[in-house]
Amino acid sequence: MWAGFTSQGKPIHSSEFDSGMNNMCLFIFVILRQHRSLYVDFIMLVDGEHYQSIWLDETDKRVVKVIDQQKLPFFFEIKELRSVNDVFAAIKEMVVRGAPLIGAAGAFGIYLATLEDKPAVDTHKHLRQSADLLISSRPTAVNLPLVVNSVLERLMKITNVNALKEAALDAALEVCSNEVERCRKIGEYGIEIIKDVSRRKNGGTVNILTHCNAGWLACVDIGTVTAPIYLAREKGIPVHVWVDETRPVNQGARLTTWELGQQGIKYTLIPDNTGGHLMQHGMVDLVLTGSDRTTRKGDTANKIGTYLKALAARDNDIPFYVVLPETSFDFSISEGLAETEIEEREPDEVTHVTGFEGGEIRSVRICPEDACAANWGFDVTPAGLITGLITDRGICKAAENDIVNMFPEKFR
Repeated sequence: MWAGFTSQGKPIHSSEFDSGMNNMCLFIFVILRQHRSLYVDFIMLVDGEHYQSIWLDETDKRVVKVIDQQKLPFFFEIKELRSVNDVFAAIKEMVVRGAPLIGAAGAFGIYLATLEDKPAVDTHKHLRQSADLLISSRPTAVNLPLVVNSVLERLMKITNVNALKEAALDAALEVCSNEVERCRKIGEYGIEIIKDVSRRKNGGTVNILTHCNAGWLACVDIGTVTAPIYLAREKGIPVHVWVDETRPVNQGARLTTWELGQQGIKYTLIPDNTGGHLMQHGMVDLVLTGSDRTTRKGDTANKIGTYLKALAARDNDIPFYVVLPETSFDFSISEGLAETEIEEREPDEVTHVTGFEGGEIRSVRICPEDACAANWGFDVTPAGLITGLITDRGICKAAENDIVNMFPEKFR
């Protein structure tokens, strides 16, 4: 009897369930079974096999596995995380990246912290310290502190060590399950916009421009920006994606292209500064970008260069949508420019480029050795430049009243 998917998406049978399996794992499998027809549309494949970007090892619950995004697209490698410090390093060094994914990684980091040998009296102190460490790894994306603090709050009243471990694992798995479901819903709402463009073009190819990577690699599974694109492909709507390279780390060139190729989506890689030219010549129908933090008024922090795409889209009357789950909203702040901490990363990412040559990944300098470089990781797109927000609750304007109406319980 079919009972669900393994963490990598392979079918399993009820007889294969371990009698001591965590209750939340069973819950996830049941949910997937109930929605299998919906889920199958969104299965993310790597060489024909389903993977998520983070999962619990099926044979050793002390190990969390992730796809090493530093190695893509040149090598597909799985990295094992066994401690809070491992998770901190994976987030800091962008082994895992993307706002929803680093939130999920943070939740698993708290779970791994409960497994570390500490006197019972010090456990809660250790968890608080672990939470602070994880949150410090990357400051701009709101998902990380939101998720980590939420998990921590659930654990603070639990004193039994074994119960604490189970509750932490439950919470981490629930975070992953919820993010996947949110992305599925985003796909269902977002495809309506693609359908509208397709109808206006009499069934012609819909040309979508993206920036950075907001696909399944960044979001546990399915993705935010990619969810409506993948669903459109499943529904037979022809789509083509203009993929910004997204300097300086090249998440678009390395990750989005690889991901779209694995899913059979037509794409063209372009330099970051080409988008405006394409828009001027009627070659872009729609711009879709992700979000690392969106305020209650709709200002959105996303990968550096997003603001320039919004300006070009406005000048050429092209719809510009931000695609995000509930967990990427920061309902506590209003002004994105004034209240969002913008991450500044190492200048080496600007002075060097990383590529593949001679069978190995290499970094080479592209400027004088004494060149001074600055590397802000994000910029803020004001709400006034955003056509709308595609969320897991529906589509709304980037305006406070509309966001409040979409998420009324967050403002009580």
